[in-house]
Amino acid sequence: MRSTLTEDDPMRLLPTSLAVLTLLASGARADVQPFPAAFKTSEVPTRAGTIHVRVGGSGPGVLLLHGFGDTGDMWAPLAAELARDHRVVVPDLRGMGLSSRPEGGYDKKTQAAEMAEVLDALKVQKVDLVTHDIGNMVGYAFAAQFPARVTRWAVIDAPVPGIGPWEEILKNPLLWHFNFRGPDVERLVAGRERIYLDRFWNEFSADPRGFDEGSRQHYAALYARPGAMHAAFNQFAAFAQDAKDNQELLARGGKLKMPVLAVGGEKSFGTTMAEVMRATATDVQPLVIAGAGHWVMEEQTAAAVKAIRTFLDGRSASR
Repeated sequence: MRSTLTEDDPMRLLPTSLAVLTLLASGARADVQPFPAAFKTSEVPTRAGTIHVRVGGSGPGVLLLHGFGDTGDMWAPLAAELARDHRVVVPDLRGMGLSSRPEGGYDKKTQAAEMAEVLDALKVQKVDLVTHDIGNMVGYAFAAQFPARVTRWAVIDAPVPGIGPWEEILKNPLLWHFNFRGPDVERLVAGRERIYLDRFWNEFSADPRGFDEGSRQHYAALYARPGAMHAAFNQFAAFAQDAKDNQELLARGGKLKMPVLAVGGEKSFGTTMAEVMRATATDVQPLVIAGAGHWVMEEQTAAAVKAIRTFLDGRSASR
């Protein structure tokens, strides 16, 4: 993996620390980009609860899945572009954002089936899939269980449990949060959600200023809502089951056949993203977004939107 996922250099975090101090001193703030006014929000009932969904545009379907540290709100710039000729569906995953928070079902296979329920309710049969972080994990479970429903998949900067170099990735000390659980974790974070989340936005970005103050305040408030961190920890607690499920899905169904764009941030997963996806897909285009860490959409918005748009249009986005 790339530089933000290694600890070989003890001075590695010095530039990041200085940038954080500069950010805090400046009091800089920007607003999270809203979705276009034509987008409609609704609470889609599922067997387990409700999923908060934004829908806009017309044409072939596209499903955008977020991860931890943000919500479906992260996709507003891409949604605005794709809605010109797609029907864009942007949910908050189970337990996250404004979706309901059932006690169980945080394994990604179950959440993928819930996404199928949402698409059925919206009468969307096939989709292009665009995912980030934990959204990648739900995305794989969706594509593996419902391959006929996915035409193309752009997967952004996070591993998939049980797939490719998963065991090596787990050894990285920067990923301690994968196993941060137990009876006291919620008490430790309660009232300190912003501090906990800042760690992710700072350490996993190429430059902490790329994840602006307005976005931090917006998402910290959402994760401070009752039950939100409990649900978030459940997402991570399910990784061991996800790994077993994914290995079974791969063994039973074989590698995915749809075109896959494997996007890594230059300062995060980089080319490792393509390595992960080649273990489970036959048609993988690698792409590294220059100047980006893990938060590709926030850090390099224009480059990410252009690359995904190019790929979904059926043209090569690799470079």
